[in-house]
Amino acid sequence: MARKKSRPINPRSGIPLTRDEYRQLKRQKEREDRRRRQEAWEAARGPMDMPFLILALMLLGIGLIMLLSASFPSAQSSANLKNDALYFFKRQGFFAVVGIGLTLAVSKINYERLRGLATLALYGSLGLLVLVVIPGPNKYGRLLALGENGAARWLGIPNTTFTFQPSEVAKLGIIIYFAESISRKKEKMKSFREGFLPHIIPLAAMVLLTLIEPHFSGAVLILGIGAAMMVVGGIHWGWIAFGAGGLGLGAYLLFFTEAIDNIFKAINYNASRLMVWRDPFGGDLEFRRSHAWQTIQSLYAIGSGGLLGVGLGKSRQKFGYLPEAQNDYIFAVVLEELGLVGGALIMVLFALLIIRGFWLAIHARDRFGSLLAVGVTTQIALQTFLNIAVVTNFMPSTGISLPFFSYGGTALLIQMVEVGIVLSVSRQIPAPKAR
Repeated sequence: MARKKSRPINPRSGIPLTRDEYRQLKRQKEREDRRRRQEAWEAARGPMDMPFLILALMLLGIGLIMLLSASFPSAQSSANLKNDALYFFKRQGFFAVVGIGLTLAVSKINYERLRGLATLALYGSLGLLVLVVIPGPNKYGRLLALGENGAARWLGIPNTTFTFQPSEVAKLGIIIYFAESISRKKEKMKSFREGFLPHIIPLAAMVLLTLIEPHFSGAVLILGIGAAMMVVGGIHWGWIAFGAGGLGLGAYLLFFTEAIDNIFKAINYNASRLMVWRDPFGGDLEFRRSHAWQTIQSLYAIGSGGLLGVGLGKSRQKFGYLPEAQNDYIFAVVLEELGLVGGALIMVLFALLIIRGFWLAIHARDRFGSLLAVGVTTQIALQTFLNIAVVTNFMPSTGISLPFFSYGGTALLIQMVEVGIVLSVSRQIPAPKAR
């Protein structure tokens, strides 16, 4: 005997529907979906937020000028770079032009389309991080990763300039995935099983893989971005209190005890950086010339700059004294050449960009857009703070770049894509109603 098919249930009322009623309800839902998509498309064609764009372009322009000033001595003295004084500037300028194009292109795309890329962004980022840490026969003990200064953090083609850091991709990946997942779960975020656990597991996996590289600053950034988005997303206050307590304990152990020094010594992980941070001018001559050299030269540069600086292009420390003058320690050259006043003005520009980013997040059209803006702005804020803290020896050296300033094509392109995402969110902010 054939079983009688049950009629579909109306999800709103729980009352069984006839086939005609079900088809009518389905067509109504499709019309509503089309209307929402059309409204989103029209909203995505709105004006972008000009203050955010102008601030980002100002920082990019100043960054290029400072990169030229900081990099030409090392580029001119390098036979590997064919003694081309403009080598770093030309490459960064190329990436800046491409990045501006990407910013404008991404800003015109409806950010809702990123929802479909969320899972790919997460697993793609994890896959790239795994490729970095696969052990192998090269001199860094890795199969595919390329290394520099004792750390294997890059993928690419050996003996070429085509390299990139997967940790940079992972920052954007965690932003997109968390924004999509958290915006979809809403009230479930307070649940441990559905809100906290599904986010802490991939976040912990990314942080662990980044630490194995080793790339401590990258791990801190990824953790900070993910934690900020989870807090904004509405996880239970107990986990926020637990995280704040752990952060406070870690700060206490770092600043007031030698517990973390002893842990780093036990695992043989950059214990000398903590010694340098505590007293860069201590120890013997060999210690100051090797481990503490970069920090000492950075402090010399800052001290030489004084209030108004020695003048644009007139830094002395960049002439073979300060390593990575065009990269992690470019802000030391900024302070030497432009002084405290010039450095403070640049920090004000960063502060205005960050404030504007959070303002756009608050006024975003929906939860997904708000979380995207929060993630991008948090990354810029954390990275800027950590870089300046390292350059001024407020924190131990971690090898972290300054957004829009430090040399690095991959990082700059991703930063400009992220600026485009925030501008895409800004296009859909509802216009204020006239009174």
